[in-house]
Amino acid sequence: VLKQLTDGAKELAKKYNAEIISSDSMQVYKKMDIATAKVTREQMQEIKHYLIDIVDVNYDYSVYDYQKDVRRLIEDINKRGKRIIIVGGTGLYIKAALYDYKFTEGTINNNYDDYSKNELINKINSYGVRVDDVSNRRRLVRLLNKLENNEEITNNKDVLLYPSKFIGLTTDRTYLYERINERVDKMMKSGLLDEILGLKQYYLNSRVLNSAIGYKEFYDYLFGDTSIDDVIERIKLDSRRFAKRQYTFFNHQFNTTWFDVDFDDFDKTVEEVYNFIEEKKES
Repeated sequence: VLKQLTDGAKELAKKYNAEIISSDSMQVYKKMDIATAKVTREQMQEIKHYLIDIVDVNYDYSVYDYQKDVRRLIEDINKRGKRIIIVGGTGLYIKAALYDYKFTEGTINNNYDDYSKNELINKINSYGVRVDDVSNRRRLVRLLNKLENNEEITNNKDVLLYPSKFIGLTTDRTYLYERINERVDKMMKSGLLDEILGLKQYYLNSRVLNSAIGYKEFYDYLFGDTSIDDVIERIKLDSRRFAKRQYTFFNHQFNTTWFDVDFDDFDKTVEEVYNFIEEKKES
């Protein structure tokens, strides 16, 4: 579905004379290409893409940084009379960009999509805090964000600041998981291990390499005794769990209209999305 998401955004951008803003919290980082399925210059097809490859892996790019960057881009693109397509799977980034979230300078606020519950608990414990209720993931994330910040965060999270339509691509859950597993195998064949070895020097100081799916799983391989087969299986498991959390977030936080992907004729899926948007314009 990742490839279809990218291809769909490009086709819609052509139809609407639009420019594309990435909302992938990992694609902002340089040198993290394969596991993030980062769009290449050739794939962009002369369509302007933003917020890709903008910071080094040892920089802690937060949702507050993203909010400032994307709102500046929205203003600039609108002034030039272009449409905007925001594409990617980091729901909190989209929420903070388009809704009335207010952050104070220096704020770090993340939804930790790439963390398991145990990893969240361990990070909370590192602040000397023990948690009793570990069943509610959102409470764990809120507590962790509170611990990370000395500054207050205020928001009117249900107030949409920009007229927007939220569209998601989906497929049968079993088939999706099969494609995720195949994608991980393809990533390895495409040179993910070489990419990881090239990033090894950054692992001890980079938050993103220790939290991003497709990268964090390699830590024990690089500095411990985990086998590469175990790493691959962990990436597949973490990716499947992440996909499930994405569905939940987009269903609960946005008025998302879902379209089943026709993998045999993706142009048909793009046309369905286009017709939906046109119908909404007329209603």
